[in-house]
Amino acid sequence: MADNYRDFLALSYAELEELNLAAKAERLSRKPIDEIREKRLKYLTDEKRIKAVTVLFSDLEGRLHLLDYDKKFLLSSYDNLTFDGSSIRGFTAQKESDLRLGIDWSAFYWVPADVFGTGKVLVFGTVIDKNGSPYSGDLRGVLKEYSDKLYAEKGFTLNAANEIEGFLFNGVDAERKFTETNKFEYVNTGGYYHSLPLDPLRKFIDTAAEVQRAMGFQNEKDHPEVAPSQFEINYGYGEVVAAADQIQLYKLLSRQIANNMGFTASFLPKPVVGVNGSGMHTNMSITKDKTNLFWDANGQEKLSSFGWEFIDRILTNALDVCLILNSSVNSYRRLDPHFEAPNQIKASATDRGSMVRVPIGNSKSMRVEVRSVGPDANPYLVLYSLFKTGIDGTTATIDNLRQAQRYLPDNIYSAIEDFEASEWVSTILGADVKGRFADLKRAAANRSPRELGTFVKSSEVQYHHEVYNQALWTQF
Repeated sequence: MADNYRDFLALSYAELEELNLAAKAERLSRKPIDEIREKRLKYLTDEKRIKAVTVLFSDLEGRLHLLDYDKKFLLSSYDNLTFDGSSIRGFTAQKESDLRLGIDWSAFYWVPADVFGTGKVLVFGTVIDKNGSPYSGDLRGVLKEYSDKLYAEKGFTLNAANEIEGFLFNGVDAERKFTETNKFEYVNTGGYYHSLPLDPLRKFIDTAAEVQRAMGFQNEKDHPEVAPSQFEINYGYGEVVAAADQIQLYKLLSRQIANNMGFTASFLPKPVVGVNGSGMHTNMSITKDKTNLFWDANGQEKLSSFGWEFIDRILTNALDVCLILNSSVNSYRRLDPHFEAPNQIKASATDRGSMVRVPIGNSKSMRVEVRSVGPDANPYLVLYSLFKTGIDGTTATIDNLRQAQRYLPDNIYSAIEDFEASEWVSTILGADVKGRFADLKRAAANRSPRELGTFVKSSEVQYHHEVYNQALWTQF
């Protein structure tokens, strides 16, 4: 169809940024959801140039799924959107497949037409069980419920920001083609902070940063990382559910922009042996009445006793939640101390090999940084598990807990064993979700050697939860 017959929404980047920042402010101020819903429904009704609404949700492993609903249909049926949960790995069985999607109207985004297509807006959904209750396998819903409960009962606002590293490789679908090529090709070999202004990596970073700004990410800095063809684009702190949503959007827009340029944006933790892997350093703080509860001008490293107790609980349960933070076979290649990888279960203000770091901060920025998280982990599950553990977990009687010589597993099989044996994981996830997650991880692990060896195996890429498709999964 010729373009001159179409009249679909395509806003400038400046207009997009203004709209998205306004929506972000409403979300942060906890504007009543009924008011936001009515405002969004009116907008969708009045804006004739929108053809479809893309509803996003994530499965148990953290893979992002997108459903496009015709705008007119959504307006009349937004409270009864059903889908087949049995087609989503880790969700319902075939005999009980029907699930619903509820719309989180506060998580509404206007998007650049040159990246996401014209005439579309995005909104995050919450998965609802057939009985009308929140679906236990939807960790976004679990995280939101926990966050809302803490705010209502204690006045706590959970804050997070994630530093997400990735690689840019030559060719489209480089991960899915790895079974044929057995290699990834760099687009750049410049290294840390060093890249020519118009080389392919810099162009990709610049484009992705522009899209993030337009979507209200409130960028801070971006740069090539230590490894060749590696990137990191940092953005500001946010309330925990919005922060997790932004992780999913960050990866989505990065993949689409790379695809548009003939490349692949990969978030495998260690796609190439011999260079630094990619992490998702997770920065967390808790505020009450706009006061940072982790700050204490007289505390050790300026961190409050509340903050240190938060760290101690995470260190105590580090082995229990390791599989959640490092959820793929490939993740355990990254946990290598020779490449600044955080495999030591301890806390430090300076040692970047520590699982938990206490960065320099002030009354506004004081935070706790968990460095062992892989970029392919489910962000909702990660943030829920870390905050739940840091606030409600127990503390073990281990001598010198913050500096004890303890280490994270060096393979996924050991992590699965720790996960399955953990009473704490059963408490926070429930036996059903815990069992399903372990089964998914074992299914991928059983297709790969226990010993990782010195080169990336085809199996750990092919059966990775962010890479596989049905055709690849059956090739075993």
